[in-house]
Amino acid sequence: MPDLFDPIKLRGLTLANRIVISPMCQYSAVDGNATDWHKAHLSSLALGGAGLLCVEATAVSPEGRITPGCLGLWNDDNEAALAKVVKTVKATSSTKLAIQLGHAGRKASSAAPWDGGQLITLENGGWKPVAPSAIPHKDNEPAPQAMTADTLLRIKEEFVDAAQRAVRLGFDAIELHAAHGYLLHQFLSPIANQRTDDYGGSQENRMRFPLAVFRAVRAVLPEGMPLGVRVSATDWVDGGPSWTPEQTVAFGHKLKALGADWIDVSSGGVSPKQQIPVGPGYQVHLADMLKRDVGLPTMAVGLITTAQQAQQIVEQGQADMIALGRAALYDPRWAWHAAAELDRQVDGPPQYWRSLPSGKNRVFGDTTFGMR
Repeated sequence: MPDLFDPIKLRGLTLANRIVISPMCQYSAVDGNATDWHKAHLSSLALGGAGLLCVEATAVSPEGRITPGCLGLWNDDNEAALAKVVKTVKATSSTKLAIQLGHAGRKASSAAPWDGGQLITLENGGWKPVAPSAIPHKDNEPAPQAMTADTLLRIKEEFVDAAQRAVRLGFDAIELHAAHGYLLHQFLSPIANQRTDDYGGSQENRMRFPLAVFRAVRAVLPEGMPLGVRVSATDWVDGGPSWTPEQTVAFGHKLKALGADWIDVSSGGVSPKQQIPVGPGYQVHLADMLKRDVGLPTMAVGLITTAQQAQQIVEQGQADMIALGRAALYDPRWAWHAAAELDRQVDGPPQYWRSLPSGKNRVFGDTTFGMR
């Protein structure tokens, strides 16, 4: 049976175990540039023994930021600032490093969560969001600008440019953000996409732009570099047309045919009318469905907090990898503690060898290491 601490191969990349640190927005960049916060935050997580660490949703253009404080990768300054973070993480950790590239679409120009998280209007220093259709995320908000053919082409090229910058920076993998109500998810969902051209209407048309972005990004990556996609497998909205698990399966088959290496299975985010049955592992059944029906490696995410819970999901074949978000923030050494509980091995920097779980019952390693 597969094990949480088994290696897994994604194209030309091998992860030491199945534990993934999810991309988690920090809202702490300046003009898209990474700061000392990103260096401290990611370095801490990278030392915890996970197989893969994914940098937060990184905007491919200024208008694609969720908030003014979101990380970006659209110009040389962004690239130079992020290079300092990547250099530190790679110099101090064997954990593989991915980056999630995204565009917020109609959910752009928002305040940071600790400032209320609501739309920042033009009058208050925000910017005009773009979206598949001129439909606001909330009924009381100004409508975004519907994307034209030229806008579609420009944004696709911005994804490609950001991906090429990520390759130059030395990232090991890339994930495209097609979840949580952001631009690529907006195209997929009939809640946000009411276009009447080739990019709206039918399920096939609504998948067209996200698939075009994936195809264009895959074309500029090295052959051995894996490319995955985070999806919202359901909108959790009843009473009208919405994006459903069955449509996500169809999308997954298209991604697989184009060379996707994993699907990171989340849900929701496209509508404030969503009704999500939140509870431990509440999205695991969606990852299980995608794994069985599409046949791509999947990541399960969403209130997976304990070692036994994560091990059971992998062992039973419901998902191939476990992605942790808030659990990893609460406990950056989650993988160490999981290894101790499950009587497994975990890698760590030599400077920490004396504190790594080791031996039966996993107390501590060799307390005489380095001593006379």
